[in-house]
Amino acid sequence: MNGQNGQRTSPTGDFRPIRRRGVERLARAGWGEGRSVWAADIGERELAVDSVEVTHEPAPDAVAGVMGLDEAATLCVRRRRFVLDGKPVLLSTSYLPADLVTGTPITRPDTGPGGVYARLADLGHAPARFREELRSRMPSQGESDRLSLPPGVPVIQLARTAFDAAGRVVEVNEMVLDSAAYVLEYDFEA
Repeated sequence: MNGQNGQRTSPTGDFRPIRRRGVERLARAGWGEGRSVWAADIGERELAVDSVEVTHEPAPDAVAGVMGLDEAATLCVRRRRFVLDGKPVLLSTSYLPADLVTGTPITRPDTGPGGVYARLADLGHAPARFREELRSRMPSQGESDRLSLPPGVPVIQLARTAFDAAGRVVEVNEMVLDSAAYVLEYDFEA
């Protein structure tokens, strides 16, 4: 069903939450075959990245610490806003080592099939392990505006670190999710 502004809704008129499958979405089988990590989450729903900004900037202190870099290090920074069924749902900022990705498709708005992880694999630095840290908090005014959040809606802050097989940090991705738009699912063996 389509609601106001053409947004896909449930039979009750509410936006259908995204079931973010934390383990499945990052499996190499997906991005290694050229699929977006989003494919595991959205099915046939319409996803758009309505803004992409790629820059080179000094590493923020926290990111430099995670990456084991000094504060003078320069990173490739990819900022994106994701919109699902016409609703802004995610702000994402990826930090990648500039010495690794400069001059590659990673520095372009469209990185190609499989996204950043497939391009890192092309460079011999495929992610071999991920770590994600989650917390809930109230959004800043800018985050609230960019996600079109009503007052009082918290966000989920998700920080993902991608490591290559040698243990090098090849990406730190800081995400801000509209908490009302997500169900976080983690399915793993005991």
